[in-house]
Amino acid sequence: MNAISFRDVRLALGGVPIFDGLDFAVAEGEFLCLLGPSGCGKSTSLRVVGDLLGVDGGEVTVADGAPSARWRDIAFVFQSPRLVPWRSALGNVVLGMELRFDSLSRPEMDARARALLALVGLAADVDKYPRMLSGGERQRVAIARAFAVEPRIILMDEPFSALDPNTRRRMREELIELWRRTAKTIVFVTHDVDEALTLADRIVLLSAKPTRVLETVPVDRPRPRAIDGDSELKRMRERLHARFAALEPSSTNDQREGLQ
Repeated sequence: MNAISFRDVRLALGGVPIFDGLDFAVAEGEFLCLLGPSGCGKSTSLRVVGDLLGVDGGEVTVADGAPSARWRDIAFVFQSPRLVPWRSALGNVVLGMELRFDSLSRPEMDARARALLALVGLAADVDKYPRMLSGGERQRVAIARAFAVEPRIILMDEPFSALDPNTRRRMREELIELWRRTAKTIVFVTHDVDEALTLADRIVLLSAKPTRVLETVPVDRPRPRAIDGDSELKRMRERLHARFAALEPSSTNDQREGLQ
């Protein structure tokens, strides 16, 4: 069963074609990465799924319905954590539930928030305010907030790109563990080949605008993944880098550096 489906989707913004017959699907419970060059419409596709942007043609379905009817099934995690500064970590996670639910009591919300903050390693930090947390810790709060509203689908728009390499590595490991425990469908946008290979069940490689699917790459390797120690993952990395080089031949070196 597909959680999300794009069929022959066409979209232009300001007269500029963005999607030209975009076709892909995301299976229920899958961890799928959208990988492509900057500006190709990866984030735009998430906005379409979340009913923040309409399309000019084709069909988009979310949980077998129109995006406009499925907003309760979706949660977002952005590149910036977007936390409310006057609320604690606990209060920020509860805020998502307050906006989404009218049937949960405050004690039930608090209990769920505490459990999720513990899962992301912040059990001892529930009373801290965002200014007291590191960048990685703030993003952990944002991830806990997304899972707290019990969505079927979580849309993640380059959530680790602003973090240092060591924090990114830890966050990827923690996200995979949380995904395993909850069985949510995750669509994760990235332009980082290594990140996609580390996280995804499948990678959908997108072209430059007007965007279409160039290739769908299954990543059938055991987790946790260490790319440099896995010959198959190294082969995939080399091939994906070569596809990027073909997309932007005039800036091959810059592109490759940005994908490390």
